[in-house]
Amino acid sequence: MSEPSSLEKPPLRALSLIRDIPDFPQPGILFKDITPVLADPEALREIVDTQAQQASGFGAEVIVGIESRGFLCGAPIAYKLGLGFALVRKVGKLPFETVRREYSLEYGTNAVEMHIDAIRPGQRVVIVDDLLATGGTAAAAAALVEEIGGIVAGYCFLIELSFLNGRDRLGGYLVASLVTY
Repeated sequence: MSEPSSLEKPPLRALSLIRDIPDFPQPGILFKDITPVLADPEALREIVDTQAQQASGFGAEVIVGIESRGFLCGAPIAYKLGLGFALVRKVGKLPFETVRREYSLEYGTNAVEMHIDAIRPGQRVVIVDDLLATGGTAAAAAALVEEIGGIVAGYCFLIELSFLNGRDRLGGYLVASLVTY
């Protein structure tokens, strides 16, 4: 795979609106809150436009969003690019037959699911989420995509916490992050 990519000039308005919430969801975690970014029309447009450009550059044919903030970023990207959108959700939230993957994250374990027909075999998929931390959720999403026959073309994140080395778990795929801490 090619060297992972990132933006040279991140969207400045969006970056100025990300706020830190200490000790959430548990003591010792510094949560990066993107809700002010989503509430600001200009900042939201910045991130959607920038991430759509990244996903297009990765050759996306389908956008996959990881529950739940990946839905907020991924669906507008898919719409802007004229692509379909597929969901990776927490266990028990999807009504049709699913595949499931368990994973670890920075403060526990979890599992995600995807409909078995969410992606056609051979489709190039870009996985979108708000945050790359340890990479467990994103790697689980990629495993689901591959299990049902999709090809992971890359990942797009709004925020990357580089000190947690999440890229190391993503199998060498292309990664674009708008901001790295």
